[in-house]
Amino acid sequence: MLTIGQLASYAGVTVRTVRHYHAKGLLPEPERDHSGYRRYGAAAVVELVRIRTLADAGVPLSRVRELLAADDEEFVAAVDDIDRRLRAEIRERQSHRERIAKLAAGDSLALPPEVVAYVDRMRELGFRERLVEIERDSWILIAAQMPEQVGPWMAMKRAQLEDESLRRLYLDVGELSDCGPEDPRLPVLADRVAAFIQAAADGAEGVEDEHPVSEDLVALLDAAFVESFPGAVRMLELLEERGWTGWTNIRRKTVAPVPCEAEL
Repeated sequence: MLTIGQLASYAGVTVRTVRHYHAKGLLPEPERDHSGYRRYGAAAVVELVRIRTLADAGVPLSRVRELLAADDEEFVAAVDDIDRRLRAEIRERQSHRERIAKLAAGDSLALPPEVVAYVDRMRELGFRERLVEIERDSWILIAAQMPEQVGPWMAMKRAQLEDESLRRLYLDVGELSDCGPEDPRLPVLADRVAAFIQAAADGAEGVEDEHPVSEDLVALLDAAFVESFPGAVRMLELLEERGWTGWTNIRRKTVAPVPCEAEL
């Protein structure tokens, strides 16, 4: 007869594991002998080895008792079911591994491939990393809310990026990361931005936006711009002085009508 330590050694498990199987009701716990020890026979070793083999194969302990009591046909069916579950878990874990790998890939996390290519191109062209990060984070927000529009918008953004004059303006906007609200470069930059907006508005006159961005998303993107650059608030004020309001969705500032004398 074996002590619990000897039983564990025969089966290749720890004493703690044997006690755990006792607690789960998988392995009967014998009564103590006259010396106060629990003694185990060969049948307990065989049963413990069977339990350990099933557990090592990935069978949940909740189903081990079922398999131990099953006949051949029931055992095969149960093993097939467990195999299907394990394969599903493997696929899920592989998916998790792929997601974890993306964490090491930086920009590819939560971004469509075309946006990753766009921010990579920004770096190639010498854009400041702070501006690249803001652009990246903005597109994470856009892709989460309007994924179907990312492709068409990215095509337009890539074309703008390859336009030398527009790229120069965009690079200079990136200098906002160094601009305080009193920086003398801001009014000049505001003039250039306003001129570009005016030209874009003239070219799009009469064309309706088929996929407008929601007001909530616009507000979120504008807030990210303001939080990121010290001179952002002053730039928005300068643009308003030039007749434009907003940043993500820049639009012509409406002027309240002056009441006539009869209305006073």
